[in-house]
Amino acid sequence: MLIIDMHTFLVEGLWRGEDLARRLGALASRAREVGVPVLVPHQVGPPGDPFDPDLPGREVSPLVGIGPEDRIVPKRATDSFWETGLADHLRSLGTDTVVVTGAATDYCVDATVRSATSHGFAVELVSDGHAPMADGDPEAGIAPERIIAHHNSVLSQAIHPGGATRLVAADEALR
Repeated sequence: MLIIDMHTFLVEGLWRGEDLARRLGALASRAREVGVPVLVPHQVGPPGDPFDPDLPGREVSPLVGIGPEDRIVPKRATDSFWETGLADHLRSLGTDTVVVTGAATDYCVDATVRSATSHGFAVELVSDGHAPMADGDPEAGIAPERIIAHHNSVLSQAIHPGGATRLVAADEALR
């Protein structure tokens, strides 16, 4: 299970961010119960960058409840697989399907789902387990709910020989 970019400062700005963080925390607990590893791709940047890990709020939100057995995967791009060793690590665990959750829908979640299929993994995208920023895309006039619906639709219909993406609700995931 991947929980992408649930930094404290991002959770505060996400559409229904605290609810999402709690939902992902419950899903992570379920993953641990059934023996599914919880991996946390976490954006980091150099000093002065908005994702500088030394800045306040750049830790994983405590609302998510990351445990000591969970693995933080530092990343420097929207794609959680880019130069992180994530694909090799998942293969070493015998993983063929990746459950994807986190932030932000229209950036890192989108890029990671597409990359996972390019790396040959099937994806279960938790349809209520990701969110964009609270203001959606104000330049394009798109509300956050529409961003989620659009990405759920597009990502679940994408054709890729490496792996398919299917939608699953949080209460049905990892069952």
